[in-house]
Amino acid sequence: MAPEKICDILKQRFPNAVTAAVLDARRPYATVAAEQWREVATCLRDDPRCAFNMLQCISAIDLLEDNRLAAVYDFFSVPIKGVGPCPRLKHHFAVRVVVDRDNPHIPSVSDIWPAADWHEREAFDMMGIVFDGHPDLTRILCPDDWEGFPLRKDYEFPTEYHGIPATTEHQLTNPRH
Repeated sequence: MAPEKICDILKQRFPNAVTAAVLDARRPYATVAAEQWREVATCLRDDPRCAFNMLQCISAIDLLEDNRLAAVYDFFSVPIKGVGPCPRLKHHFAVRVVVDRDNPHIPSVSDIWPAADWHEREAFDMMGIVFDGHPDLTRILCPDDWEGFPLRKDYEFPTEYHGIPATTEHQLTNPRH
């Protein structure tokens, strides 16, 4: 199904949820309001016209210039034989959920797509996005006592961690300087 058609379905079911769409890009996507994300996510999975039964990835983006963070969800519709009707859609789509950098809360979809569990934890650990309702939103890559979010563009790299010296390959505390 064409990305335009997927957006049309979402706009019909959730008139205020889709706040923007980029459909002519290599990876077409719609931007969805965080407040309606769970309802839209359920529709993307359960509506037979979409049938996005596979969450491939969640990527976090730092939109520092706009003082925002985004989570990008990449979906694919995989035909599954023997489980109800076997739609042969085999289409891709992405959704961006953009939130305020100072209060980055997005509803968890780990119960809708179990693959979201670790992806949400990684976005939390590296970027500080809080996924409300996640069953175990704890750090997954950094130690529990790590301070800050290492993939944010304004992250200040520590000069040491528990007495262990830490610098970047260029001996900088922030690669942007």
